Amino acid sequence: MSVQIIVGAQWGDEGKGKIVDHLSEKVDIVARYQGGANAGHTVVIGEREYVLHLIPSGIFHPHVRCVIGNGTVIDPIALMDEIKQLQQLHVDIEGRLLISHHAHLIMPYHKLLDTIREQTSEKIGTTGRGIGPAYIDKVMRVGIRIVDLLDRTVFVAKLKRNIEEKNKILKKIYGNPELDVEKIVDEYEEFDKKIDEYVTDTSLYLNTALREGKRILAEGAQGALLDVDHGTYPFVTSSNPTSGGACTGLGIPPTSVNSVVGVVKAYSTRVGNGPFPTELSDPIGDRLRATGGEFGATTGRPRRCGWFDAVSLRYSVMVNGIKEIAVTKLDVLDEFDHIKVCTGYEVNGKRLRTFPTDVHTLDDVTPIYETFDGWETSTSSLTSYADLPANARRYLEALASLTGTELWIISVGARRDQTIFVD
Repeated sequence: MSVQIIVGAQWGDEGKGKIVDHLSEKVDIVARYQGGANAGHTVVIGEREYVLHLIPSGIFHPHVRCVIGNGTVIDPIALMDEIKQLQQLHVDIEGRLLISHHAHLIMPYHKLLDTIREQTSEKIGTTGRGIGPAYIDKVMRVGIRIVDLLDRTVFVAKLKRNIEEKNKILKKIYGNPELDVEKIVDEYEEFDKKIDEYVTDTSLYLNTALREGKRILAEGAQGALLDVDHGTYPFVTSSNPTSGGACTGLGIPPTSVNSVVGVVKAYSTRVGNGPFPTELSDPIGDRLRATGGEFGATTGRPRRCGWFDAVSLRYSVMVNGIKEIAVTKLDVLDEFDHIKVCTGYEVNGKRLRTFPTDVHTLDDVTPIYETFDGWETSTSSLTSYADLPANARRYLEALASLTGTELWIISVGARRDQTIFVD
């Protein structure tokens, strides 16, 4: 059995889309295990850029089947837009896209509540796409799954019960107009007709594929430091981007996993609110943002930028079981004369032994930096690790040494051909 899990090892936006696309060439199945349309995975083929939100990044390889697992939450509008976009680009998805019948649906009231709560309570920095409220309903055991669409009586009963409760919240607490049940029923029945050909028991499909010796790539969204259990709570996402989430989000056994690859950016970024120890609110941070094009693929929001944080990555390596790392956006650092890496934290003059996930402590840490000489030459056309400038190799090897990992992939640009595999 062969499952390789690709996780974002930082705060998200590490460039997982490109890495998954590149590795998809040698696998049979790519499966997305959590999150929703709040994630944007960017793939560049030739000079053209594609942004995916729900459909796995392996869809651009004709031999690959793509699975949206039970751990995801699906926005019908976003999914249909994405399918339509791929069809317009003449990407053949017939027989290649499979959607779990146990995946939960994002309903109109989820988006509305997400937006209202972000405006009226402590801001988390959500995308307002209903992801959190959909996961709340899932855990409260009142969520609506794709399988519920198959029986109109069951679907209408569940929807009416939910909307009665949500209308009370919307009207009495937030003063919003009530939602129309029948309108929502009609919209989702139309959605059911359109996706019926893709819906199946994906857990059964994946386990059958494993018995047949198929190679599976499990794709997460967001990053490990945004994990609802292991991230900087409450400034986290609403699911488990960590490697453990792949088993629950796809219905496959842990014994099928043979490796976990961490995707890390050559520096650090974060979107939304929450602690960010190495953040640079200065011209250097602005320069990283401008050079790296650090704006959200889904929202267009500017990302907060800072130096590489080896402390947080060591924690991520531990939680995920990462052995190998894929370092992206090395080329963004090409013109810097000096580059810093955070190697430790101090609080009140005392050095911390571990990464603190409680936000109050993390907000108070002072990063301890080691400075590296830059290479001040372009790496974007290089195709061999040996051809990288000596200072670039020293920097990369320091990242691996500081985090107890091995270098496997180096990305020096957005295109497929700007990828270096380390022997």
